[in-house]
Amino acid sequence: MTMKGNMGNMMKQMQKMQKKMMAAQDELHEMTFEATAGGGMVTVSANGKKEITDVQIKEEVVDPDDLEMLQDLILAATNDVLKQIEDKTNDTMGQFTKGMNLPGGMF
Repeated sequence: MTMKGNMGNMMKQMQKMQKKMMAAQDELHEMTFEATAGGGMVTVSANGKKEITDVQIKEEVVDPDDLEMLQDLILAATNDVLKQIEDKTNDTMGQFTKGMNLPGGMF
């Protein structure tokens, strides 16, 4: 096979991989993630684009004398849901970058 034929094949393979990567990324963006803190007192939901879509707070955790605890629970649940998204994104998109020397944080 000629050098030109090899390049054409390689380009076709790259285009196929790119389509699969885009489909996987679209699927990730459509996913919903949820995390709780304080035994379910605070629940934070987000989509795969790392956009917070909902925050639920149980009435019994709202104490005007201890707002700091509520703030900590919201932070904990928010950080947890964002970590879930990051982990899922790395797992899903990492399959496309195995064996490649790409700089971290590409996805």
